[in-house]
Amino acid sequence: MTRTHSVDMQIRDIHKSFGAFKALDGVSLDIAAGELVCLLGPSGCGKTTLLRCIAGLERQDHGTLMIGARDVSSLAPQARDYGILFQSYALFPNLTVEQNVGYGLAGNSRETIRGRVNEMLDLVGLCGSEKKYPGQLSGGQQQRVALARALAPAPSLLLLDEPMSALDARVREHLCTELRGLQKRLGITTLMVTHNQDEAMLMADRIAVINQGRVEQFASAQQIYRAPATAFVADFIGQGNWLPFERGQDGQVRVGELNLTLGGNDIGPRGRLFCRPEAVRVNPTTPEHNLFDAQLRELTFLGNRCRLSFELDALPGHGLLAELEPHAMPPLTGAHLKVALPPQCLQVFA
Repeated sequence: MTRTHSVDMQIRDIHKSFGAFKALDGVSLDIAAGELVCLLGPSGCGKTTLLRCIAGLERQDHGTLMIGARDVSSLAPQARDYGILFQSYALFPNLTVEQNVGYGLAGNSRETIRGRVNEMLDLVGLCGSEKKYPGQLSGGQQQRVALARALAPAPSLLLLDEPMSALDARVREHLCTELRGLQKRLGITTLMVTHNQDEAMLMADRIAVINQGRVEQFASAQQIYRAPATAFVADFIGQGNWLPFERGQDGQVRVGELNLTLGGNDIGPRGRLFCRPEAVRVNPTTPEHNLFDAQLRELTFLGNRCRLSFELDALPGHGLLAELEPHAMPPLTGAHLKVALPPQCLQVFA
């Protein structure tokens, strides 16, 4: 297998506006050679605009883009040495699979092109499909052809723009795993745009969470999930519980009529507490801080976990969530629960 020459990438203070709309507002990222980074965020946050600026398909208003030691900020797209995979695949319907894959290899000898095409089709598991046309392939197979075409010129950088969004969930998960394995074997530096949290968590070495043209957090999936840097990240990634508080006495906070102990957080006069549903303890068998009476409102079986929706007796009308593995479900007597909110799992946001 041909191993790609891997490069690092520096994105420095990128700004881009479309009229009065500011799509990118000072984005900076350092991406290591061979790393797979996902740009994750809601629609309209600027992630695709950033990818298009890196590709040279849009010109940033300000800032620099370095691929390896080269400043590509002003270069034409064809001079930037990247492969790109679009959401729509963008295959030529009138060309065969082998012609599509070899499209970017013009200028090489026929034998060189044939050898590279065969290598790429073997890489993506499509040997024997050389003479087929895109319309004769499934969505997943078309995506593999598009990936083979992007990799055929042996670029130093791979750009992926929502590459799995047109596929059904089962095929998408399978291709995510395959693509991640292939990226690791090739060692190619990869930047991927997605709005799908599961894709980002499954594939990325690090995730850049983008909101309104700014990077809110750039870290590993575990760090982003367990220690979100901002309230937006906490709310956007996964499920969470929020409790408005006011500072009380002796390091405690008041939430409605409840007094809660925190785990050494610096707190202002008021703010919001955040905790993940799986951090909530239900009917604990050992002594716990922040133990309260609650009413079970709904129990949902989700296969590998159970989701409990409840209200604390002292906070009527304020729904909270807990998640447990089915084998860890305690006996539930009617709708009455004891619920603990461990201090070390409560994060404070102003």
